[in-house]
Amino acid sequence: MKIMCLNGWGGKLHEVMLPYLTATAPDILCLQEVIHRPSSEKDWLTYRDGDHVLPQRSNLFRDVASALPDHAAIFCPAAQGVLWDGDVSIPSQWGLATFVHRSFPIIGQVQGFVHKDYSPLRFGDHPRSRSAHGVRVWDYDADRALSVTHMHGLRDLAGKMDTPERVEQAHRLRDLSSQLSEPGDLIVICGDFNVEPDSETLSILADAGMTELVTTLGFSGTRNSHYRKPGRFADYMLINTQDAVTGFEVIYDPEVSDHCPIILEV
Repeated sequence: MKIMCLNGWGGKLHEVMLPYLTATAPDILCLQEVIHRPSSEKDWLTYRDGDHVLPQRSNLFRDVASALPDHAAIFCPAAQGVLWDGDVSIPSQWGLATFVHRSFPIIGQVQGFVHKDYSPLRFGDHPRSRSAHGVRVWDYDADRALSVTHMHGLRDLAGKMDTPERVEQAHRLRDLSSQLSEPGDLIVICGDFNVEPDSETLSILADAGMTELVTTLGFSGTRNSHYRKPGRFADYMLINTQDAVTGFEVIYDPEVSDHCPIILEV
């Protein structure tokens, strides 16, 4: 089974990302930073937050679902706020999504918030609402259940240091994974955590029996040339049984986002 985790960057590089996802065809795709605006006729809208301006695919969720037609697609909104078509404001949902190949029965799901709650009228003040989603599937080849839970961690304008809010979100993520999983499951937790490798977030998950693979296996970061700020780590993948890992890669080429895809094979 192949599991991929990726922050999609709002689909800014969708012309590269969608063919890559089609060719790679992960069995489970955990995708963060997803826009869902099915009623919009526009392909592109614009996100504006002060001097931070970013083009957004108006329905990245639909785009990826079309690229992976053999997958069940689940969208989990964190907020509905405003994107822009020129000077016209367009209410748009923002969150994360999970795609599961239909050959793997989904036998459990969990969805919840690791920070705040659903923001129905605007994206809100930083640090903003953040959600998590998990699926439990049956792997017939391995004759076992597997749970995969992912989140998009808090973005703090001050940086990636530990904060009480980040500590709380780590506890909530751990608890959501525990709520989903059963004894004997292979457990995976992943996402764009927006923290450094020495963060308390990873310590909390390590205390829960999880091994982080990006740093353990010696990768130098999860950001690429599109990310021009200091700090090369943001995305992580953890597993409760490292012996189950048959392959693990951080993909630096092609560049499909300002984050690198992370791929785990078990």
